[in-house]
Amino acid sequence: MKAYIIRRLGYMILTLFLVSVFAFIVIQLPPGDYVSAYISKIQSQMGEIDPEMVAGLRAAYGLDKSMLEQYFYWMGNIFRGDFGTSFEWNRPVIELISERLGVTVLISVLTTLVTYLLAIPIGIYSARKQYSILDYVFTVIGFIGVATPSFFLALVMMYIFSTQFGMSVGGLNSPEFANAPMSLAKLWDTALHLPIPILVIGFQGIASTMRVMRSTLLDELKRPYVVAARARGLEENHMIYRYPVRVALNPIISSIGWMLPNIVSGMTVTGIVLNVPTIGTLLYNALLSQDMYLSGSCILILAFLTVVGMFISDMLLVLVDPRIRVDQ
Repeated sequence: MKAYIIRRLGYMILTLFLVSVFAFIVIQLPPGDYVSAYISKIQSQMGEIDPEMVAGLRAAYGLDKSMLEQYFYWMGNIFRGDFGTSFEWNRPVIELISERLGVTVLISVLTTLVTYLLAIPIGIYSARKQYSILDYVFTVIGFIGVATPSFFLALVMMYIFSTQFGMSVGGLNSPEFANAPMSLAKLWDTALHLPIPILVIGFQGIASTMRVMRSTLLDELKRPYVVAARARGLEENHMIYRYPVRVALNPIISSIGWMLPNIVSGMTVTGIVLNVPTIGTLLYNALLSQDMYLSGSCILILAFLTVVGMFISDMLLVLVDPRIRVDQ
């Protein structure tokens, strides 16, 4: 078991390194850079600019170096805890990310919990009560959830909460609490605003997870060992939750690694529509402005969430499935 954990940690480090190289290359593939876009904006307002000024700007931002030199400069600073300075914001990248990391982690954790707490019981019920009225209802909801774009659902939720409940639906706080210091009233106001982004971001995950749970459990319930257990007179609930449900959870547990980055990427569109300050919206704006240190750091965080999620899913699979435990 210890060797398995060490091996998985080694894979995580290698994966993060490869992602950092790939992300840095892809970010610089589009023609031009931040200085080029900045100079174009100034030229549209003031006319021609002295080439020496352009060269000075490129040197100030470190863009006069080769791509390889820029990468090693960036990574060397990261190992010292410095993720660089954002070109667009003119602030340390770590400060910009830290301001949004708390909201991002909070929404990610709550969305993950809501997804599994709703999807797994619904999937189990639908499999055990196949072709019942509620099974058909959940199936229709599942199809709607998979097919509905998150931005459209965000707009629908904004309309419902605004017209039916009289709530302000932009950001995580009402206007009167937007710049107010933290208090119990502001905390309660945030809690009232959280269900909208959580439901919007998690709806597709709930729909797909409950369908995976239903189909996998239906396959397990037809296995010979289930038929034999029933023939021996084992209590139905005990037999189902002890064996078929545990096996049916395997594909869901293995998907945890993709759930976290999918939630963060889903926050990008949802965050823009709902005006929620998450890392996803920060990454989107950084890519538009070719802010390579900020966008590269955001991508590294997404990659870190992915490998951490995969590590968690691997550990849970080892605990849930005895067959995997024996192989280690």
